[in-house]
Amino acid sequence: MEYRRLGRTDLKVSVICLGTMTWGQQNTEAEGHEQMDYALDQGVNFFDTAEMYSIPPKPETQGSTERIIGNWFKARGNRDKIILASKVVGRGTSDWLRDDKGPTRVTRAQIREAVDKSLKRLQTDYIDLYQIHFPERPMPWGSNPTRFSKAAFERPADETPIAEQLDAFAEIVKEGKIRHLGLSNESAWGTMSFVRDSETRDGPRVQSIQNAYNLLNRTFETALAEIAIREDVGLLAYSPLAQGFLTGKYLDGAKPAGARTTLFDRGQRYQVAGAEDAIKGYIALAREAGLDPAQMALAFVNSRPFVTSNIIGATRMEQLKTDIASIDVTLSPELEAKIDAIHQLVGNPCP
Repeated sequence: MEYRRLGRTDLKVSVICLGTMTWGQQNTEAEGHEQMDYALDQGVNFFDTAEMYSIPPKPETQGSTERIIGNWFKARGNRDKIILASKVVGRGTSDWLRDDKGPTRVTRAQIREAVDKSLKRLQTDYIDLYQIHFPERPMPWGSNPTRFSKAAFERPADETPIAEQLDAFAEIVKEGKIRHLGLSNESAWGTMSFVRDSETRDGPRVQSIQNAYNLLNRTFETALAEIAIREDVGLLAYSPLAQGFLTGKYLDGAKPAGARTTLFDRGQRYQVAGAEDAIKGYIALAREAGLDPAQMALAFVNSRPFVTSNIIGATRMEQLKTDIASIDVTLSPELEAKIDAIHQLVGNPCP
């Protein structure tokens, strides 16, 4: 396993991060524990979760993933071996997350409530990296769209300024409940605003940004990649297999039993015009190179200099083993050039 520094911290995280959002719906607690045991044995020391998980979000399963992780920590006694990331939700209408049953916002009171509840479920005293799941301000889906959306940039009267968010996180860092701060589903403007404001006040500096990044969505490269490198705010890439679409299992309208899109019909991001042709192109290229399509897609993400860690997720152990083994796959310059040639033609169909 390879390890990279998390932002400007003293933490070294594995290039492969174990995503957990299926535990509690698609996966049982026992299966989640099996995945964590195997990942740790393979050198994975970085787990990512969220107060909202498991997915799809709903009141009866909210927090189930954190509880599964907490029970694993208690049973194994190995909290010190894991760098743990979780998240507080941003602006939203999920009224089951807060005690007052109101809409979610990134306010001092809501951050504190979310942190305390996550710590209890996780059965730990601290969270290594605490991320804002999606911004407090209204944002377009994906945060880095390929087309402008005026409605998405409206400024509501109850928007919490970034400086106030940082002040709230600073209090909780000083209390030792969280160690470091990260962003998720964030834009270039938002990331630099957090960096700027953290440097002018006694607040935690942002150490990472968790955005979607895969062969069908390379929008991170257009502005955020430079920020990641110059400001040491590395990418934690989620959906590196485009919710499984880059494996080819959904081609030609296939609906494999037990697959996420089959069960929950939540794959619309990867079912847009142009997506299937792009997927077929990448899969054909992988086979031409003698590679598993999933491992080629993951190896591409692993190899990017602005990526700190690649968040994989699996519902079956054979998927998990394939995904973690991508760390041993190296793409030749010639293969990277062929990947770029496809991208030149298809662009980013799934931002």
